[in-house]
Amino acid sequence: MTPPTGAPIVLAGGTGDLGRRIASALGRRQVSFRALVRPGTSAAIRDGLEAAGATVVEVDYNDAAALRQACEGAACVVSALNGLEAVMIGMQSKLLDAAVAAGVPRFIPSDYSLDFTKTRPGDNRNMDVRREFMARIDDMPIAATSVLNGAFADLLTGQAPIVLHKLRRVLCWGSADQPLDFTTKDDVADYVADVSLDTAAPRFLRIAGATVSPRQLVEIMTDLTKQPFGLFRPGGIGLLSVLIRVARAITPRSDAVFPAWQGMQYLRDMASGRGKLQPLDNDRYGKRSWTTARDVLSQQ
Repeated sequence: MTPPTGAPIVLAGGTGDLGRRIASALGRRQVSFRALVRPGTSAAIRDGLEAAGATVVEVDYNDAAALRQACEGAACVVSALNGLEAVMIGMQSKLLDAAVAAGVPRFIPSDYSLDFTKTRPGDNRNMDVRREFMARIDDMPIAATSVLNGAFADLLTGQAPIVLHKLRRVLCWGSADQPLDFTTKDDVADYVADVSLDTAAPRFLRIAGATVSPRQLVEIMTDLTKQPFGLFRPGGIGLLSVLIRVARAITPRSDAVFPAWQGMQYLRDMASGRGKLQPLDNDRYGKRSWTTARDVLSQQ
């Protein structure tokens, strides 16, 4: 599973939240890796990447020759880039082209999400972007592995409207028994580090640190807080779809990656079951301790 001697991993997007965690995971494995940063990146961020074990390489993504040189000799390019089409298609395509031009054998795209291969085109903007990039990378002479992890479990603490702590309710669209997939960012990062070293990794790997239904979340919160939690079910998937259309129509255009309607689209793909991850590849690299939903919620 270890790359050829002297062949480093190249990490793009290492200045972001998930990217920094991937850098730390690679460092813990004592893997040689380069972290690509754009001109103007702060000294504090560079120092943090170097402390994790990275060789920091400053590169302008519009400079194809420099980007190719940054990828030269790498065993795998790992993308943790995050943004809208300009980043996920535009910038990531430049990274992909550079990897191919440099002869890098493997590429891990920034697909960390629910199973967009099973969702409906047009239902979720961010999944549509991933589908578009998938078509591009699958047409290139490079092996790709996408890691799909459901929703980040870290969002359960209140950033996503699922566990409504002040109301002591769990939001439920559709069935209260629909299993939902969650994985913490740290667990995703650890798994991605293993995938980057796995020369036999398949096109898709699916992981979930926790698979719980809204009803099970009610039970967890009731037990943790010793206060009664309940379900809050405003309606079914059809009503949610109507609300998404309304929210999108009245929301001013912005560069936000996750405006409210985008989060609602993500919830719909989870609540409908279309984005469900199965089968899971949790044990591909041996048994490990995954952070459960209860673990996350108990840390508040």
